[in-house]
Amino acid sequence: MSLLKLIGVLLDYPRDELWEHGPELLAACDDPALAPARQRQLRGFVQALLDSDPLDAQARWLGSFDRGRSMSLLLFEHIHGESRDRGQAMVDLVDTYRRNGFELDARELPDYLPLLLEFLAHRPQAEARDWLHHVGHIAGMLAARAAERELPHAVLLEILVEAGDGKVNLALLRQRASEEARDDTREAMDRLWEEEAVRFGSDAPAQDCAPPRRSPARPSHPEVQP
Repeated sequence: MSLLKLIGVLLDYPRDELWEHGPELLAACDDPALAPARQRQLRGFVQALLDSDPLDAQARWLGSFDRGRSMSLLLFEHIHGESRDRGQAMVDLVDTYRRNGFELDARELPDYLPLLLEFLAHRPQAEARDWLHHVGHIAGMLAARAAERELPHAVLLEILVEAGDGKVNLALLRQRASEEARDDTREAMDRLWEEEAVRFGSDAPAQDCAPPRRSPARPSHPEVQP
């Protein structure tokens, strides 16, 4: 299993099948591209996940990535929000996938970070590094917020920043994250629902730009065809 595939699997919703592949996940942590300290951190993350109850791990994932928008794993959420530009960006990304033999499940959004990492795991190393460089600022901010919230996933996101040449000032992003108002509290989510009135006609956002709600029933990702 490649490093990018491993990080994508670990960032994704932890389906029950994950516990069946523990030895493979642990073996993949010894990737020579990682410094020994990172290998130990990654192995520690995997072992802690395997030692946890699946239902508890799934509940923690939902609480970490499915509450509020600041920790969303949908990349275009952080770039375009709910603007109409997001729809075209989705179309362009799907076209990129298809041109490289990567077909998506109809229920999956193309900008979902674990899905992008699965795609990049099958691309040439230089191309994958270039993609990671371009999304490094998003991965860096997610890493900073995860660290601020004491989420173990912070190490996964930091590894992605480093894989994209690491030209992101994580210390500065952590400072910024520490000053942000949390958007995953019950009070913050209640305010968000109150502020987002239903809009019709020309004022309504495009349907494909609406932020999705992740479901615990995670579909399997398709493989890249050779």
